[in-house]
Amino acid sequence: VQLQASGGGLVQTGGSLRLTCAASGNIFKINVMGWYRQAPGKERELVAVITNADVTQYADSVKGRFSISRDHAKNTVYLQMNSLKPEDTAIYYCNLDNLYTSGGSSPQVYWGQGTLVTVSS
Repeated sequence: VQLQASGGGLVQTGGSLRLTCAASGNIFKINVMGWYRQAPGKERELVAVITNADVTQYADSVKGRFSISRDHAKNTVYLQMNSLKPEDTAIYYCNLDNLYTSGGSSPQVYWGQGTLVTVSS
């Protein structure tokens, strides 16, 4: 299974970015797709996740500003980030949890390579 994340960059406060993470390979089902982030000197934290039933969960710090969605047919997850703040600056990591491959019996977890989001004040 391979993950390709894109969409990071430099944006001013109040701006928007859209992150995309596409998964490919031997994939039968992905129960949870999500985004985490890690700022310099801080631990990695959950930003948003979305289940196979399109149930979503957000960190309190991004509620009302970020929106997560997924394209089930393309095994792709998106993170629309609006009203960005300097404190959103971090490396954003795509996460696939409870992924089942064709013929596989155990759920797996995958992490993307990370994409840098920098919000200038």
